[in-house]
Amino acid sequence: MEILTQQVGDAVEVKMRGRLDNYWTEHLRSNLEELIRSGAHRLRLNLSEVPYLSSAGIGLLMQFYNQLKGIGGSLVVTNPSDRAKLILDLCKLSPILLAEVLPVATPHHKAEIRRFSSPLASYEVLEYDLQTPLICQRIGDPGLLQACRFGPQDCKTVEFPSGSFGLGLGAFGHDFEDSQARFGEFLAVGGSAAYLPTDGTNVPDFMVASGELVPEMNVLYGLRCEGGFSHLMRFESAATEGPVPLAELVRASLEVAGAQTIGMAMVAESAGLVGAALRRSPAAAAGFEPNPFKYPEVRTWLSFSPERLYSRSLVLLCGIAAGSECAPMAALLRPMGAESSPQGHFHAAAFSYRPLKKGEIDLKATATTLFETESLQGVLHLLADDRETAGPHQSEFVRGACWIAAISDIQ
Repeated sequence: MEILTQQVGDAVEVKMRGRLDNYWTEHLRSNLEELIRSGAHRLRLNLSEVPYLSSAGIGLLMQFYNQLKGIGGSLVVTNPSDRAKLILDLCKLSPILLAEVLPVATPHHKAEIRRFSSPLASYEVLEYDLQTPLICQRIGDPGLLQACRFGPQDCKTVEFPSGSFGLGLGAFGHDFEDSQARFGEFLAVGGSAAYLPTDGTNVPDFMVASGELVPEMNVLYGLRCEGGFSHLMRFESAATEGPVPLAELVRASLEVAGAQTIGMAMVAESAGLVGAALRRSPAAAAGFEPNPFKYPEVRTWLSFSPERLYSRSLVLLCGIAAGSECAPMAALLRPMGAESSPQGHFHAAAFSYRPLKKGEIDLKATATTLFETESLQGVLHLLADDRETAGPHQSEFVRGACWIAAISDIQ
């Protein structure tokens, strides 16, 4: 099968020549997936030179039709051959695939889209009517991690409803004793929470709000932020400059919010994450590990890779950042890149890839869809690698959406 693509207005036309049977379906699938990864969310499939369409081909068309429709895009079949048109008619799919239905936009932002760019990326910003200020609460003492001195008195049960986000060291369980051997990195965003247990399974677990069920985490230390976001910032990397470092996105977010301390949540296509995760629970051997993060003991306690992890995945992350010194959060903040500013603390959950809806997007719905439909691959504490070695020094992204708000109070 021969596949030709060209830009037609705001859509990409994909013209095929040959039989669309089970053999060639995978060839077409890989081509369509690459187009969607590159940002094409409106596809026009020209079937004028497709003399045969099997059930496998029909299944592929409907798969991408539903996928693109779910993110506000579209797939439409144009100029089908007589045989292809007959198959679509017999399957009663002609009214669906031969007629493009445009999504109805329902914006709730109070201003027009503002656009700006940097050498590394282009940005689009929507400003919202902020009804509830963002308030952050510190939880526990991160200093206890240095000697693994966490005990039952240091564990706090924290709920994370849809209007909140948070991160730290925690675990799902009834209480400290039940969670003692499993405490690891966690994050909670939009009514969904995930963490990486340190019990040796190395398989992340998650919980999604449903009905009266609200994700609840036993937390050793971390933070919880509650309130609204004032801005939605979409970004896309400059094609010639490669992916966008996390520090660049944090700097842009601080500028957009016009604040020195912000809370952020983000969904983005990953070009590779750099970070770390605990191998063992810091509460399982309280008082017996005076220097767990000194060499060589650190190798048994911490998993860290300077290589890119979870490249070509869709990532959900959250955290806080500061453009200057922030004393109340100093114990949690670290430089995001080679420079001392900005500083931040971010955790990320990596999922199997799915295209991200363009334009305005809802955080809660997006997070819920990721947990319910995609494979959760891992949870990381994102770090900047400041060692003088080859390779990436921080996490990088291709495109995505950032929700941003100034932190009005730290409790």
